[in-house]
Amino acid sequence: MSLLVAACSVAATTWLAVTTTTRAINTEQGQSSQAHIHIYDTLIGYAATHTDWAGVQGLVDELASHTGTAITLTTPRRTRIADSEPPGEREHGRPSASVDPLRLDPVLSDDSVGPIDPRAVGPFLLQDRDRKQARQLLDHITGCLDDEGIATKVTTLPSGRSTIQLTEAKAEAEAEVRLDVVRNCRMDELKKPQRSEELPLSQVADLATKCLRQQARGPVEVFADFSWRYREDDTSANSDRAAQECVNEGRRQQLRAYVSPPVLLFLSDRSNPGAATLELSPANFVRIAGTAGLVLVVTCAMTVLLGVRLVRPLRALIAAAQRPAGEAVRVPVLTKDEIGDLAVAFNDLTDRREVLERERRALVNDVAHELRTPLTNIRSWLEAAQDGLTPADQELLALLLDEAVLLQHVIDDLRDLAAAEAGNLVLHREVLSIRQVLEQVVLAHRGAAGPAGVRLRIEAAEELEVDADPVRLRQVISNLVSNAIRHTPNGGQVVLRSRVEGGELVVEVADSGTGIDPADLPHVFDRFWRADKSRTRQTGGSGLGLAITRKLTEAHDGTVSVTSTPGLGCVFTVRLQRC
Repeated sequence: MSLLVAACSVAATTWLAVTTTTRAINTEQGQSSQAHIHIYDTLIGYAATHTDWAGVQGLVDELASHTGTAITLTTPRRTRIADSEPPGEREHGRPSASVDPLRLDPVLSDDSVGPIDPRAVGPFLLQDRDRKQARQLLDHITGCLDDEGIATKVTTLPSGRSTIQLTEAKAEAEAEVRLDVVRNCRMDELKKPQRSEELPLSQVADLATKCLRQQARGPVEVFADFSWRYREDDTSANSDRAAQECVNEGRRQQLRAYVSPPVLLFLSDRSNPGAATLELSPANFVRIAGTAGLVLVVTCAMTVLLGVRLVRPLRALIAAAQRPAGEAVRVPVLTKDEIGDLAVAFNDLTDRREVLERERRALVNDVAHELRTPLTNIRSWLEAAQDGLTPADQELLALLLDEAVLLQHVIDDLRDLAAAEAGNLVLHREVLSIRQVLEQVVLAHRGAAGPAGVRLRIEAAEELEVDADPVRLRQVISNLVSNAIRHTPNGGQVVLRSRVEGGELVVEVADSGTGIDPADLPHVFDRFWRADKSRTRQTGGSGLGLAITRKLTEAHDGTVSVTSTPGLGCVFTVRLQRC
């Protein structure tokens, strides 16, 4: 990269010097007609695909830079629209052309195109279904003509339509044979409009007919290739110049809303014709080339020397990165520059990778343990039933169903946690009454609290509202209530409170259970963490409920925390933004 920058810098400097010296030599008296045609065609293309000239300045600057021509666009009243040169530097005389895609200049445009630029598509742009049908017809016709030994040339128009030209000339004696082949190959169907073209073509026909009636002529029918014929005379087609002009005028009236309005185009030489002409001598050329070569050699030598020094620590980083994935390799930090920062980042990445690997292994072990326990129970009961040791009655089915429900609960919790951590959790927010949410949670947990001897109570002094996902918010509070019920002994109570604190909505779930040891509080919201290290499941649960609660709360831009006194119970606090 250093060599490339140095080479480009020297080349640019040399180019500027040579350009400045030989500017008079390279100056031309006027712009060539080919360049004028290119400018005109490009601007016509812009006008045919835009409804106004608001964004043409960039195109004008690009054309002027590419062709060396000063370009100015004005309205018919000479109001400037775009100019490649600073305003006020020159006066404009006679315009070079009028830029109107609906009335092409016969000198600057191709005669075979017609009076209207084909890029002015407007309502004639074929829909995908019509394009497919037109393409099928085209393939059939070209295949048929190819079978007859007639070479064809297919041209695709901007509207999506295609035209076929017969490139193999035939003698006049074979004219009837060729007409018969054309008829058999259904070439006349190319003129039939597709469904999306029927309405705009009928509009063109109506406009042309209105024009012709002013001349006491009959109505016309317009085909998809914009050929026409009188409706009363099927044999006449394109034989009347007045009728053709009416058809063209109808097209112009229809397309005017889809193209830019007509403007005047002024073209002139950007250089000063009166400037003195200087020619670069061979001695000056050699001097400039020699100086550029010397600067390039010195620059390359210095770049190589510095590059070798800079690449050395990079090679050490590359070697460390190419070590086997199981090795935790660190590189020494020898400098305090960008390479040193890269080495520090590499070592930090290594440390984080080790931490993530430990967490991954712990997660795999935890998931395996959580899934193995219910699966082992299900298998044991099924094997006992198969061996006749246990009758396959309703009691066995209930035991198996409980284990399957526990297994499904673990899988659902893992899915929710994975979605939350991946940022794929979609929230459907709406304004909710927090008291109504608390009542729904209490009603859902009375079936579990009653047999456990735990009383559920709500303390909500006022009607508060929150902007949250109703399903996910109930899941957050339900996880906390379910956890509180499991850890509250018979005769205890779980209280759900709501209040406003410092502009935040606070929801508390307090229980009179066993509480949590202060040393365990930092790990309460970790995945698969339990105060019961023996994993006997005496208190149930998958070990994921509180982790999911934290992720769902964070998804609502809120926080969740816990305070506890061993033997007196716990208080889980959820803080959310108010409406």
